[in-house]
Amino acid sequence: MKVLETKNAPGAIGPYSQGFEVNGFVFTSGQIPVDPATGEAPEGIAAQAEQSCKNVGAILEAAGAGFDKVLKTTCFLADMGDFAAFNEVYAKYFTSKPARSCVAVKALPKGVLCEIEAIAVK
Repeated sequence: MKVLETKNAPGAIGPYSQGFEVNGFVFTSGQIPVDPATGEAPEGIAAQAEQSCKNVGAILEAAGAGFDKVLKTTCFLADMGDFAAFNEVYAKYFTSKPARSCVAVKALPKGVLCEIEAIAVK
């Protein structure tokens, strides 16, 4: 197993890793929309979805994979009313249309509006 770590995605805010690579598979931790340069999240679901996608992409890149290699995502929304706006941004990144679960949750870390995790192959 190889621990994935990149400065192009936010560092873990708890006892976990940004991701793991094992047997040709890449597993990312859930990525909230925190800009790794500032530690802050942008306002609004569209900007937050964009940043979460960029953070997932940075971890995939660190593993030598990309969005086109993603098999499955799990998406978490603080408000299912943001579903359409979230999907609009998500579709720009996950063009291969991987399998997906998308659920509404009561709250997310740092009060953000979305979080995305992914499983990919190399």
